[in-house]
Amino acid sequence: MREILGRRRRLRFRRKARTARQEAAVTFAVGWDWPVLPGVGLAEPAGTAESPGRGGLWTRPRTGRAERPGPGGATRTGGDGPVCACPDPGCVVPGAHPFDPGLLAATTDERMIRWWWTRRPDAPVLLATGGRAPCAVSLPAPAGAHALRDLDAMGMRLGPVVATPTRWSILVAPYGLERLGELLYAKDSVPSSLRFHGEGGYLLLPPSTAGTGQVRWERAPLAGSARPWLPDVEAVVDALVAASTATPGGGSRLAY
Repeated sequence: MREILGRRRRLRFRRKARTARQEAAVTFAVGWDWPVLPGVGLAEPAGTAESPGRGGLWTRPRTGRAERPGPGGATRTGGDGPVCACPDPGCVVPGAHPFDPGLLAATTDERMIRWWWTRRPDAPVLLATGGRAPCAVSLPAPAGAHALRDLDAMGMRLGPVVATPTRWSILVAPYGLERLGELLYAKDSVPSSLRFHGEGGYLLLPPSTAGTGQVRWERAPLAGSARPWLPDVEAVVDALVAASTATPGGGSRLAY
């Protein structure tokens, strides 16, 4: 009986999480005019999916290593960590990228978004950055915490900040590549662990889950705001460069 009750609780939690992803995607797209699309997501462990094997998903046998039949019936092994649902067994960002549909399909159309997440309720929510949508600057989590402390000490107003266990992303107002290039050219050096998510890029938004773990708001958008306010990239980039340089492991290591 205890096992049955535990299973029911897990199923209720899973349904609630699925509903939360769809509603979050609708809020981003319809409420805030941010174009979104579903990410590829993670493969489900064998025996836990409601319909195991549907859609060509990877499965994880009892050995703990992910396998999927390849050409000619050969088996490809994906290692002991989380396995991406894309065909690449060596995917370095498992679950956290577009696949089908591609990035150009990102939309603010509510009907399309509800259709996507009805078919794929576990899919992460991806923001297509740039254009009319926010851009972002991301850095390793320890450096991100350092940068936020410095920006708070300066009295800097920040918008939303997205966090995973490995990286934090500060959302900023849209910028162009030419403007960003001029800004970075003026710096003596820019740590290679900094990433700039501009036109043609994408970013995972809460409440998604990917290979690095749960995506959450470190700084959530203000409740009731029509559209989150965003700082200009010039206002924050100096602090992000300084924090990445000063934080151990935050400078040259490219942590996903």
